[in-house]
Amino acid sequence: MLYREAGDFKTTYAKDNQTFPIKFDRMGYYTALVVAFLVIPFVINDYWANAILLPFLIYAIAALGLNILVGYCGQVSLGTGGFMAVGAYACYKLMTSMPEVNIFFHIIISGGITAFVCVLFGLPSLRIKGFYLAVATLAAQFFLVWLFNRVPWFYNYSASGQINAPERTVFGIEITGPNTEAWATYLFCLVFLVASALIARNLTRGMAGRKWMAIRDMDIAAEIIGVNPLKAKMTAFAASGFFVGISGALFFSVYLGAVEVGEAFGINKSFLVLFMIIIGGLGSIFGSFAGAAFLVLLPVVLKIVGVDWLGWPTDMVAHLQLVIVGGLIILFLILEPHGLAQLWRVTKQKLRLWPFPH
Repeated sequence: MLYREAGDFKTTYAKDNQTFPIKFDRMGYYTALVVAFLVIPFVINDYWANAILLPFLIYAIAALGLNILVGYCGQVSLGTGGFMAVGAYACYKLMTSMPEVNIFFHIIISGGITAFVCVLFGLPSLRIKGFYLAVATLAAQFFLVWLFNRVPWFYNYSASGQINAPERTVFGIEITGPNTEAWATYLFCLVFLVASALIARNLTRGMAGRKWMAIRDMDIAAEIIGVNPLKAKMTAFAASGFFVGISGALFFSVYLGAVEVGEAFGINKSFLVLFMIIIGGLGSIFGSFAGAAFLVLLPVVLKIVGVDWLGWPTDMVAHLQLVIVGGLIILFLILEPHGLAQLWRVTKQKLRLWPFPH
């Protein structure tokens, strides 16, 4: 009797259409929120914040955005790192040019600017798809990194070419700068993640999400039944760019504080976020969380086990991480294309029937 939905009767369509229609799931969701907001801030320290929690929160937002585009709409993108850089540099320019505006609004506006840029680079998707679209977005990745490196206006003509986040506060609590508290930056990013997940969940369950999935499954058939490919693809690029831009702004301003675009937002960043949604599960909100958590925790676990316990060289552990990630991607693509999210769904189904065989 570990996981049961017996007794969960629905009397209205609204209740039947809840995000978590099963009471057990709702209780787990509310428990997770209570722990995240009311427990973790009191026990967090700088190591947990910088090594695990902040990267997880920020990468989960980026994975949500990419999953909307790739998992739900079927438009392959390899330009996530470049679009994160757009969010970061937009946030930097807003913070330096309008210091009187709260950083919360700077990050949201940065997401909007990134959405616009993402739509511009998404226009080729109306004519090309698959491998050719992946190459087009890869070109966007290299172009954006080159642009931010070569145009001094973006980094305010700094001699080093590096951008540094000015000190900013929310309700009198410092969020960016050298004197931030771990719990404050954690809660700030957590608010954005929860809001992003709720928005993404409602988008994917609504009319926009159904149009995206119709385009993903068969674009010609979708157009025949009345789905406008232009609107569907552009809204997917815009929604994806908005979330990716927010993650880039948070990555720069709250997490790192200072970045050089080539190092922080290179092609490796694009592949990292793509691997997150492949391992976590394409077309799944939970899969975005699972993939981000897995790839953030993996290097930490390997360092503890390999370096601290077994005494292996650090470079060997780094190469082992690449081998594990590559092997898992191949394994998931062959055996379970829907990733960790599907494994969780299968587990819940088994628990429904336990202890009876299936």
